[in-house]
Amino acid sequence: METLLDPAAEAPVAGPPWPTKIAVLLREGLLPWQELNVTAFLSSAIAAAVPELIGAPYEDGDGTRYLAMFRQPVLVLTGPAQLLGSARTKALARGLPTSLFTADLFATGGDAENRAAVRAVPGADLDLVGLAVHGPRNAVDKILKGARMHA
Repeated sequence: METLLDPAAEAPVAGPPWPTKIAVLLREGLLPWQELNVTAFLSSAIAAAVPELIGAPYEDGDGTRYLAMFRQPVLVLTGPAQLLGSARTKALARGLPTSLFTADLFATGGDAENRAAVRAVPGADLDLVGLAVHGPRNAVDKILKGARMHA
């Protein structure tokens, strides 16, 4: 059994390591800057939707404070376009917090335009380049079956 830190108590808590999983699935063939950009946007959506995933703020030895981060790792995977589509369908069917990034968003200029670009396309027809999901480990594993670890 692994020891985790409870951010509220700042004391070790015994328990299984992370009963949930945060995963980002990227479409194969993206440019490196696109992979990083999509991962950042998708991760921020999960953080906003599930705030209890965020730990306590950091502080260095000089007392300088830094922002809090996720309490658990973010798994980054890659897969073909059809896998993103099926993962989206499965995640939504299970009611798991899901964020998405479409190819159209690389050409938009801001948040309102991003939402309009997604709203303009039926879900099954979205040109997905990234998807993030959070949920129980086994459920996320089933949703992303066939994806590979990002290299």
